[in-house]
Amino acid sequence: MMPPILEAESLRMTFADPDRAAFLALDGMSLAVSDGEFLAVVGPSGCGKSTLLRLLAGLLQPISGTVCFRGQPLTAPQREIGFMFQRANLMPWRTALQNIVLPLEISHVPKTEIAARAQDLVALVGLDGFAGAYPRQLSGGMQQRVALARALSHEPSILLLDEPFGSLDALTRERMNAELLRIWTVHQRTVVMVTHSISEAVFLADRVLVMSPRPGRVRAEFAITLPRPRPLALTSEPEFMTLARAVRAEIVDSD
Repeated sequence: MMPPILEAESLRMTFADPDRAAFLALDGMSLAVSDGEFLAVVGPSGCGKSTLLRLLAGLLQPISGTVCFRGQPLTAPQREIGFMFQRANLMPWRTALQNIVLPLEISHVPKTEIAARAQDLVALVGLDGFAGAYPRQLSGGMQQRVALARALSHEPSILLLDEPFGSLDALTRERMNAELLRIWTVHQRTVVMVTHSISEAVFLADRVLVMSPRPGRVRAEFAITLPRPRPLALTSEPEFMTLARAVRAEIVDSD
């Protein structure tokens, strides 16, 4: 078997709160992600999902335990690991295209390469005709398309998604899920996605991890064997609903 591209072993993480004693966010959290896999992580609120994602990105360092990327300890953010937050966090004075290419400009990528890559990204995320629009002129879904293109601008090997569509209405969220699945199918990048939506996790992922209440650790794991490609109509099929109920039961039944 190929070694995992990203691996976390026995992560322990605490945070200090000015108004109370330090609390333990993660304790004994372990996971491994294969190259090209789509992994979804769900769990009750406050269980440490977002903290886990920041540790996997190298944005935080654990109190104990290790994160390894391609077999090497991850001690800082890497260009090969892209990150997308729940909020688009676009610069309002820059157009959609200018927001997309910002990481490339900061990295001093040649202008000719930026121009070529930018147009490919605009087309990839379905923003043709809106490259010159400013964030205030874009819907929430379009802003998230810009944020997704920006996260993909460095052509990362791994994409970490922290509840990226959580602020969108249900119909827009469904459309963005379908778009994300289309993009993943085209490029087959490794994806780790944190979400509160069980149906979203089951629809998108190859595997779903359920985290325990804080301090977070893996409580259950589900292989999602639904065939691909997955149309949105799949969410009303009995096999899909059976899997979603099984995942939900692990969260509802948490102590």
